[in-house]
Amino acid sequence: MKTKVTEVIRQWSRAGLMIIVVVVATLEATSILQYSFSRKGMQEEANKRAESQLEATQNKIMDIINQAEAAVRNSMWIAQWCLNVPDSLHRVAQRIVEDNPVVVGSTVAMVPGYLPRRPLFSPYVFQSEGGELRFASLATPEYDYPSQEWFVKALEDESGYWSEPYVDTGGGDILMTTFSMPVKDANGVTAAVLTADISLDWLTDLVGNLTVYPNAFNMVLSREGKIMVCPVETLVMTKTVNELASQMDDSVSTRELNSSMLSGESGHVHVKYKGANNYVYFAPVKRTGWSMSIVIPEDEIFSNLKRVGLMVTIFQVLGILMLILMFRSMFRHYEQNKKLNEKRERMEGDLQIASGIQMSMVPKVFPPFPERHDLDMAADIVPAREVGGDLYDYFIRDEKLFFCIGDVSGKGVPASLVMAVTRTTFRNLSASEDSPGKIVRGMNESLCAMNESSMFVTFFCGVLDLASGTLRYCNAGHNPPLILTSSMQFLPVEANLPLGIMSGMEFKQQGISFRYDDALFLYTDGLTEAENANHMQFGEERMKNVLHGRKGAYEHLKNMEKEVAAFVGSAPQSDDLTMLFIHYLGGQADAGNLRMMFHNDIKQVSQLESWLETVSRELECPESLIPSLNLALEEAVTNVILYAYPKGIYGPVELDALREGDSLKFVLSDSGKPFDPTARPDADIDASLEDRPIGGLGIHLVRSIMDTVSYEYRNGRNILTMTKNI
Repeated sequence: MKTKVTEVIRQWSRAGLMIIVVVVATLEATSILQYSFSRKGMQEEANKRAESQLEATQNKIMDIINQAEAAVRNSMWIAQWCLNVPDSLHRVAQRIVEDNPVVVGSTVAMVPGYLPRRPLFSPYVFQSEGGELRFASLATPEYDYPSQEWFVKALEDESGYWSEPYVDTGGGDILMTTFSMPVKDANGVTAAVLTADISLDWLTDLVGNLTVYPNAFNMVLSREGKIMVCPVETLVMTKTVNELASQMDDSVSTRELNSSMLSGESGHVHVKYKGANNYVYFAPVKRTGWSMSIVIPEDEIFSNLKRVGLMVTIFQVLGILMLILMFRSMFRHYEQNKKLNEKRERMEGDLQIASGIQMSMVPKVFPPFPERHDLDMAADIVPAREVGGDLYDYFIRDEKLFFCIGDVSGKGVPASLVMAVTRTTFRNLSASEDSPGKIVRGMNESLCAMNESSMFVTFFCGVLDLASGTLRYCNAGHNPPLILTSSMQFLPVEANLPLGIMSGMEFKQQGISFRYDDALFLYTDGLTEAENANHMQFGEERMKNVLHGRKGAYEHLKNMEKEVAAFVGSAPQSDDLTMLFIHYLGGQADAGNLRMMFHNDIKQVSQLESWLETVSRELECPESLIPSLNLALEEAVTNVILYAYPKGIYGPVELDALREGDSLKFVLSDSGKPFDPTARPDADIDASLEDRPIGGLGIHLVRSIMDTVSYEYRNGRNILTMTKNI
């Protein structure tokens, strides 16, 4: 054995010597070519860095632009609807400013003469420096809004128009630009212009921080060539680039550059200024007519060329020395690597066995209860490694389904051991305890007592009474499940702390009632955070889209796995993915009543529209009523969310829809403090904005849309009944 190793060393020594000689011989040739290749490489690097910065900045600018345009387009229908109630138009502008952080101001500017009693009418809503909403009118002799560019051009261009930057001394009193679109009435007559103002302070901060090179600087031009962003503040909005061209050494090239930029082209050119050569990279900002550029001195790009050459020479010498050392150490570690490979193979075999043992601990047969007709279930785990930290479990005891899902912090063998302990603890405690809150508390105490490695578990535990459909559950820091009823929404959960962090913690138990055909989808964050090669996450919206439509539990899960795999593609799986689908088929279907259940979170108001589409379909209601019904219900629900429960206190809210002959009835109920919105006097819609008290328009709007509105306080609950004749 010793003789063979010695011979191998001699052969590799001769080969190594030859390699070293070849490397040294090529050093001279490498040095000759180094300068030209380094210069070319630095030029390409400058091009890529500048173009990348321009593209990234353009995307950030377009994000703001798109948000502002979307705010106007999405509010167009309500502006059209409110044309017959001019005093409610300020609420359109108010909603645009409140719901869109990028918008600092908005107005609905009426076409002069459209309103006989108000030749000029333009309620304006804007944010003050302190972030408060303020109301004003642009219909003043000093401002003369019909002559403003944002008003005139919007009437000419129905697709929307971005104005030249300006200081709005009649409104927001800041440097801004405005996106505006015409609003037509039901007869197709242009009645008003709807706008969204965005401040340009963010543009200065964004573009001003682009520093691809220390001495580089940036500029942004408006549609007419005015300088919007520039290091020299005195030039901003006072000079055009054509006025500056005469100061350049090569004014002809500079004017050609200006023409290309103002024509919406992109590229880069070489110009001379004060005897120094510069590279100018430019690109347009779509739809706005703006153009942005980065100016980089040529000396800045190639200043490090000599330093790079010196560093390359040093690294070449070090490379030769390292090559010599590498051959010396190669044979020293040859046997060590061989032993490590053998050990790695044994470890991989052990991990495969461990994976099989771990997967055998969770139920894998579906359907799990083939003899039952009141339950359809499926579940699956896709570990990111041979073993993982996700878990699920379920069993039936005393006509109750006990189920759980969890995610252990970390990955690999340590997480799998904690997973096994967690699953075993769940089984032991739930064998004799029916309360999910007590089960979770007991599991937390058990895990805290043995948690020397400071690992924790996010956990969701539920107990479903299969006879009554009552679901009691307790959440410990896990993702809220989706509940699929007549609509799809997240189950209201108390966050609570994960298991294993702190002993003595109280875990709040919650409850909800299931009806026939309701379903619950539980998952770990390995689903929503699954990333593709572009580092985009699968996300909650894609998850919801996959769950649309009624399918069997097993089919739902396989469909979800297929969609995730198609989205991720060749990207490696970064986290364990676990899903559990529970479809309740007990009780009886109630075809005449549709319910939406949520809690006092203003974000959940956005679910009303999709729920109303279900109501329209299931209860055979005309789709044309959906916009007005959505407006009325949004006002009523928002009032409950904001005022029914004390701040910071969780409170459930229920909204039922049922068909009674030719009427559609909506019943909104909550268990908050008593409040009768119908007791408030009707709002005086003819009063001016200055004289009208705050509030009152919401219930007025509900009364205007609905045919009957009534309130009662019964058994500790506020009940608001709204009826619409269809």
